[in-house]
Amino acid sequence: MIQGTGSDVGKSLVVAGLARAFANRGVRVAPFKPQNMSNNAAVAGFGEIGRAQALQARAARLSPHVDMNPVLLKPQSGTGAQIVAQGQVVGQASAREYQLWKPRLMPLVLESFARLSQSVDLMLIEGAGSAAEINLRAADIANMGFARSVDCPVVLVGDIDRGGVIAQLVGCRTILDPEDASLIAGFIVNKFRGDPTLFDEGLRLIEERTGWPSLGLLPFFPPAARLPAEDSLSLPRGDAVDGAGGEIEIAVPIPPNIANFDDLDPLKAEPGVRVTFVSRGTPLPATAKLIVLPGSKASLADLAAYRAEGWDIDICAHVRRGGRVLGLCGGYQILGRRIADPLGVEGSPGAAEGLGLLDVETVMGEEKTLQAVRGESVAEGAPFEGYEMHMGATEGPDRDRPLLRFFDGRSEGAVSPDRRVCGTYVHGLFSNDAQRAALLAPLGGAPSQLRYETMVEQTLDALADHCARHLDLDRLLEIAR
Repeated sequence: MIQGTGSDVGKSLVVAGLARAFANRGVRVAPFKPQNMSNNAAVAGFGEIGRAQALQARAARLSPHVDMNPVLLKPQSGTGAQIVAQGQVVGQASAREYQLWKPRLMPLVLESFARLSQSVDLMLIEGAGSAAEINLRAADIANMGFARSVDCPVVLVGDIDRGGVIAQLVGCRTILDPEDASLIAGFIVNKFRGDPTLFDEGLRLIEERTGWPSLGLLPFFPPAARLPAEDSLSLPRGDAVDGAGGEIEIAVPIPPNIANFDDLDPLKAEPGVRVTFVSRGTPLPATAKLIVLPGSKASLADLAAYRAEGWDIDICAHVRRGGRVLGLCGGYQILGRRIADPLGVEGSPGAAEGLGLLDVETVMGEEKTLQAVRGESVAEGAPFEGYEMHMGATEGPDRDRPLLRFFDGRSEGAVSPDRRVCGTYVHGLFSNDAQRAALLAPLGGAPSQLRYETMVEQTLDALADHCARHLDLDRLLEIAR
């Protein structure tokens, strides 16, 4: 089990790298995360799991399965988090209320772990947050509580890039319960920059103070930026530019409940494109050729945030100037005339007028659409594969001009009469090279040589080589039991 001294120390990336490295050795390996908290999710069969576990499954050369992440918490405005168990929504709870859920969820976690482990040689398990959250230890199902339940050896990852890694690791050893600490079989120092020999003494001191052996000093891996991120903490803040850089500017406002923002990763990687992420307190740039409204876990709350920031005014002005707007999932709902949530599935019950740039209305319901989809764009005939993951049904006259057509004959999305505003529920659309080219062509984008899915595979292989060079893989296999 790969646990961390804190959030964002690189646990997900280490598991992905090890999964591909061991798979390359012919080991049957599967990822597993007992409990995740993220609004970046992926469809796995007829359920959903964290995006990081879907990437780790890909690294292990497996199809994603709901057993790989049996508990997924999806934060939503005003109500704590939606609880997804074995791929399906089972309720919602505040942070305090969730503590009472954990004993009910642990049997499902252990069931998924047992079922998944029957088909592989090696399970790579990812913890959540910090191993040393002793205030939450009593009912823990994500870190030491799970490790103790299955007698799983633990490797602890510290992040030297944020500073204080010696204190991170030694501090964990100091405050952990002795029985928990006894499960830790070694540590990894991640995100190192510079001359590694300068930290030889640091590794020695950590080993001396903790009694744990070092399993490697893992240098910072810049190509990780090409892989889908798990957490919105990884998004740039302020008026920040991300991606390859270029003349085509795409502006993306960051609402409080942004979800599935990995939809934008292929655009960030595209030559000639610069993606400007706009934080609250900053206007949308008038220089953008396209504004993308990203997915949302709470569309009504994020619609209110758009208005509070004045982004609604910026978006309408952008359209009047002849600019284009694309809404993805929750962003699609926000572009419509009205959003109603009579049952309070994403927060308090309520309704609000949308931006009115698409002639559609959305009504939230308890049923969640989760499915992989394949089809082509109506205008260009460009093929795509992606997935739907949303609450609510959207209807209205602009649906008569669909953006996409599925191969099963159904149409999806909506387009305004002047074709400058459109929306869709399909995620992963721009991982498809033809779809990305079709989006960029009206903006003046020339066809590029980027093959996005090939790039992801190459990056996973490079990450595996990186881990194999700097971590003791043989020792890790010996530790496993």
